[in-house]
Amino acid sequence: MHNRGSNKISSRIAQIRLVSSHPEVYEPCDDSFALVDALLADRNNLLEHRPTLCMEVGCGSGYVITSLALMLGEEVPGVQYIATDTNPHAVEVTRETLKAHGVHAELINTDIASGLEKRLAGLIDVMVVNPPYVPTPEEEVGREGIASAWAGGENGRRIIDKILPIADKLLSDRGWLYMVTLTTNNPSQICLQMREKGYASRIIVQRSTEEESLHIIKFWRDFGIKPDTKENMTVNKTAPARVLDTLLSQVHWLSLKKSGNSNSS
Repeated sequence: MHNRGSNKISSRIAQIRLVSSHPEVYEPCDDSFALVDALLADRNNLLEHRPTLCMEVGCGSGYVITSLALMLGEEVPGVQYIATDTNPHAVEVTRETLKAHGVHAELINTDIASGLEKRLAGLIDVMVVNPPYVPTPEEEVGREGIASAWAGGENGRRIIDKILPIADKLLSDRGWLYMVTLTTNNPSQICLQMREKGYASRIIVQRSTEEESLHIIKFWRDFGIKPDTKENMTVNKTAPARVLDTLLSQVHWLSLKKSGNSNSS
C-alpha cells in the first residue's frame, strides 16, 4: 500500500478518498504517486519559483494537478492552473476532484495543447506530465477512453515525442517541466533531446515497482547550453494580470465550446 506519510504532508496533496473516478479514466497509481512525490521533494524550490501559470497535460483523475494546487496553496497567491486531457470523461472527473478539494483549474478537452499553443506560448512556468509511456502496438495509440492514458507505441515514445516540442513552445523562459518516464522509454536519450533544445535535466525521483522502473525527470532552460535563446526571454518574469485574465477568459470560452460539442455527461 502507498503510504502518504504524516498529516502535514498529506494535507498538501490530493486525498485518494476525494479523487473522483470513472471506468474510462486512469486512476492514481504508482506513476501518479511518484510524480506527486517528485513535486513534494521539489516543493521548496517551487515555492521560491513562485509560478504564475501551471499546466498539466493529460490530467486523468485530477490527482496531480489538484496536489500541485494544494502544495503551492496560499503560500504562492494568484497562481492560475490549466489542465488538458484528450478523454472527455477525464476532464469531468478532474473537475469533480478539484471541486472536492476546494481548488480550481481551467479544464480543456483537447489533445496535448491543441488549440492553445499560440495563446499559451512562453507563459507556462510549471508543466507536469504523466504521459502514455507503455510500449504498445502503434495501432493502440490515440484510442478513445482509458487506453489513451497508457498506450505509447514503439518504446512507449510516440506521445512523449509529440509532447516535448510542444512543452518547449509553451514553457516560459524560467519554465520547469516534470515528466514521468519508464526505463524502456530511454530517459537518457530524452534528456539528450531536450539538451539540444537548451534544457538541463535531473532525475527527481527514481522508483522501481514489480512491473516497471520509473524516473521522474525535471527539465529547465539552461541558457549556458543555448545562449541564443535569450532573445526569446520576454514573456514571463511577471506576466501582467490583464494578459492572464484575457488568456483565461479565452481558455474558458474554448472549454465551453469543447464541452458543447462533446457528448460526455
